Amino acid sequence: MALEISMEGIEARARELGVDLSTVDLDSVTLPAGEDFGILSDDEDLLRIDDPMELEMGFANVVVVDNLPVVPPEKFEKLENVIRKIYSQIGAIKEGGLWMPVNPETKKTYGYCFIEYNTPQEAELAREKTNGYKLDKSHIFAVNMFDDFDKYMKVPDEWMPAEIKPYTPGENLQKWLADEKARDQFVIRAGTFTEVYWNDARQKMPELVFQKQYWTDSFIQWSPLGTYLATVHRQGSQVWGGDDKFERLMRFAHAQVKLIDFSPGEKYLVTYSSHEPSNPRDTHRVVLNIFDVRTGKVMRDFKGSADEFSASGNISVSGVSWPIFRWGGGKDDKYFARLGKNVISVYETETFSLLDKKSLKVENVVDFCWSPTDPIIALFVPELGGGNQPARVSLVQIPGKEELRQKNLFSVSDCKMYWQNSGEYLAVQVDRYTKTKKSTYTGFELFRIKERDIPIEVLELDNKNDKIIAFAWEPKGHRFAVIHGDGPKPDISFYSMKTSNNISRVSKLTTLKGKQANALFWSPGGRFIVFAGLKGFNGQLEFYNVDELETMATGEHFMATDIMWDPTGRYLASAVTSVHEMENGFQIWSFSGKQLYKVSKDHFFQFLWRPRPPSLLTPEKEDEIAKNLRKYSKKYEQEDQDAFNQLSEQERKRRKQLQEEWEGWVAKWKQLHEEERPYRMELRDGEASDDEEEYDTKEVEIEEEVDVQEEEVPFELDQE
Repeated sequence: MALEISMEGIEARARELGVDLSTVDLDSVTLPAGEDFGILSDDEDLLRIDDPMELEMGFANVVVVDNLPVVPPEKFEKLENVIRKIYSQIGAIKEGGLWMPVNPETKKTYGYCFIEYNTPQEAELAREKTNGYKLDKSHIFAVNMFDDFDKYMKVPDEWMPAEIKPYTPGENLQKWLADEKARDQFVIRAGTFTEVYWNDARQKMPELVFQKQYWTDSFIQWSPLGTYLATVHRQGSQVWGGDDKFERLMRFAHAQVKLIDFSPGEKYLVTYSSHEPSNPRDTHRVVLNIFDVRTGKVMRDFKGSADEFSASGNISVSGVSWPIFRWGGGKDDKYFARLGKNVISVYETETFSLLDKKSLKVENVVDFCWSPTDPIIALFVPELGGGNQPARVSLVQIPGKEELRQKNLFSVSDCKMYWQNSGEYLAVQVDRYTKTKKSTYTGFELFRIKERDIPIEVLELDNKNDKIIAFAWEPKGHRFAVIHGDGPKPDISFYSMKTSNNISRVSKLTTLKGKQANALFWSPGGRFIVFAGLKGFNGQLEFYNVDELETMATGEHFMATDIMWDPTGRYLASAVTSVHEMENGFQIWSFSGKQLYKVSKDHFFQFLWRPRPPSLLTPEKEDEIAKNLRKYSKKYEQEDQDAFNQLSEQERKRRKQLQEEWEGWVAKWKQLHEEERPYRMELRDGEASDDEEEYDTKEVEIEEEVDVQEEEVPFELDQE
């Protein structure tokens, strides 16, 4: 299909290329008869049609709001502004899309109005969110879809009982958690195939669960609790679930979707797309939809330019950082927020509108993050006025927007915030300028969130000029690790937020000198950590026991690009993705650093462990199991022995098979040797025996004259 472009577009493109159209004789340019190559002339009417033709959607995008106040003409504008303010928060109202009928006799409104949105999804959301809305004591909104009136008019006069359909159980989305061998699943994407496997460490090989070609157009993603596997397509996203069938559970229509993000509790799915502007001088147009995962409904959409959504994040796409929305309040999915210019906009999922109908105003705020467990926001504001107003980190409680704690910071160059995953601690890494402003040094501000008045400790490294390469909290613990240094072999230090007497004071445990590492990976259960040397360090791995402060093992996965613990902390995966053209594939290690097996895959793109939901065991039950672990482990020790015996039996069968193959090969050649016996007899002048010992060995010397040359040699005889 030809691209239609106006003369203004041609002129803009010429300016970009540095071409002076005034020097080009456009009248000399001729096109073949009947061909315009999609270039419109200035006098064509199509050139002046900016908006594409809208599809006829009936009245599905119109809602009727009843029980409004009946007001005279002088109050029309005030009432209209109130209604517009309420309903424009849900979606964009079309121009002229709000109409309140007036009684021609009394000149007053009838007490209802019609509101027209751009899409039926927005209208449906408006009905759902505002039906029963209390404007005041006397006016509670009754909201219906306009199309529903036709349906209600067709209700039969006689009541008919509803048809009862037989119950058909759906797919058990948690069945994989009940695996008898207590194995974990992982998904890989290689070439055009996406495959789900059991990690069968006892058999030292993965067991295929499900395989599908062209399952996704770009990437795959597990939901945070492992219930769903999401695939991404040009038309939108889909979620799949189950143990081994992976049935499609829901579709989410969003054209040209590029990124997706689940809420922590898996209730909602955020999809993102970016669209190229028609005018090169304009920015990308961004569309975000928030879907209910179970029903597939659009709960809220956001549209605008890329500039409106630019903020700090992890992945930059078309000038927009991802994730744009950050979820708070733990697994309840109660709040989500995004960063704006001088504001943090916090939304509640009950109505999908701004909390208290207004954003949290914070002058010059540049970053924020939620506590993983509580509705607390940590935000950072840099210095203002050339240092006259210090930088600060603040903790804000939601929904009351109450400031719980604030710490002023001086001479700040940069700041990063790290929450511990149980929400007990917050570490703020602060890079500060020296007095000369020519260099920086780093320190940490450590917040104890659960203690009274939230005390703060300051931590500086022994050499405060060391560059901080990596920082990581111990999950479910009170320790953290830091990689620091400027050389090719940095140091790794461990700290504890508690002393040996269980006093709340930070203390250093140890420093390991000269390690080939630039990344830290704690086991999900704590205690164990892996130091990894990725990228330039060529995949060096060191497995370390922090309780004993000793190295358990070292290993190497050459050119490793990714390191991932399984959700139980029993196994670790290292992978080389298609970032490198060679050595693509993954390796599985035990927590103690023993390599269990490796799998090579060409064009290897992704490896993802399937997450697990939190344990249903109480802390008391977990402690009881830990104390009586020997009793519980007897069952699994026997299973391990059975697995070992099975492996031994498999090895015996393998060796027997190799022996049988060898014996078959020998028998084949013996048969061929026997078939060639007459030919050998003929070569031996009729001798029948193949036994070389029956022959006499004779040595025969043969002299043969090859060439004769005659040469005269002068000879002088000395005479005396």
